Amino acid sequence: MLNLLKKLCLLDGTSGSEDNVREFIISEIKDFCEYKVDNLGNIICFKKGKNRSDKRLMLDAHMDEVGLIITAVTADGFLKFDTVGGMDASVLMFKTVKIGDVTGVISGKPVHLVSKDDAKKAPKAESLYIDIGAGSKEEALSLISLGDTAVIQSDFTLMGENVKAKAIDDRIGCATLIALLKEQAEYDYYAVFSTQEEIGTRGARVAAFAVNPDFALVLEATTAADIAGVSEDKSVCNLGRGPAVSFMDRATAYDRDLYNAALNSGLKVQPKRAVAGGNNSGAIHLSREGVRTLAISLPCRYIHSPSCVANISDMENMLKLTKYMLNGILSGEIK
Repeated sequence: MLNLLKKLCLLDGTSGSEDNVREFIISEIKDFCEYKVDNLGNIICFKKGKNRSDKRLMLDAHMDEVGLIITAVTADGFLKFDTVGGMDASVLMFKTVKIGDVTGVISGKPVHLVSKDDAKKAPKAESLYIDIGAGSKEEALSLISLGDTAVIQSDFTLMGENVKAKAIDDRIGCATLIALLKEQAEYDYYAVFSTQEEIGTRGARVAAFAVNPDFALVLEATTAADIAGVSEDKSVCNLGRGPAVSFMDRATAYDRDLYNAALNSGLKVQPKRAVAGGNNSGAIHLSREGVRTLAISLPCRYIHSPSCVANISDMENMLKLTKYMLNGILSGEIK
């Protein structure tokens, strides 16, 4: 699955511009399931299993990643931008970006012109610009258009037992779903590769309405703050301890029976030790008459940056736990 994750992470696909990711995923799954693409660009898959269950289950992973969107061009050819999704502007300075086939560098006021007070503050996105080498507004607009999206570039690197890449949130969820769809299934189920999670769980909302599941498993990445200077109670989850399952976040109070079933699975799994953030569960669990939902999340350091770091064994255990929960729910063993 590592090679698959690499291919996915190296693709660019900000919220609303997931085309490249969607095309790649379809090329991987088209021979293993039925699928359709809906009006928001979600891929909704039906996987035929050896058995049918009286419960309908939906797996979800979002295709989009955080990035930038071009909002204006200055008279001298520099691009102004806003963020797409939750990006900390402090990770942006002097990074290389791609806007389609155009390369640029994010920068701001030179350090020797920054006041001492401003130097102590993290930069704000509105104070930065993208330099694409254009000498005028007209030249810049011959290369790009307002509304184009930009993605910070990053390589895919092995770091011992860990991986460093952009977009691990949530290409790991996509890789897990692809791997499952390629296997023979014990039970029928639905798998959704959703759009626009980073700007408000929009794709998952309409996909859940269409599928109308009884249960949902949301495959995600989540913040791991197990780094120097952070106490254990603030670290949220740890690399190498398996996928994290949430009891509650800012959008969802998770199904407690599913949460307990995951923790008691006998697999390597950990509770997410924070009530923070949110994901597609927030939209899915409120669909129609309500959906019993669990988030299964890969611990990820430096999330929403071009240098996400995650553990390889956690990825393998995320696949195992997803399969365990999928079969347990559909067989009726997990109530």
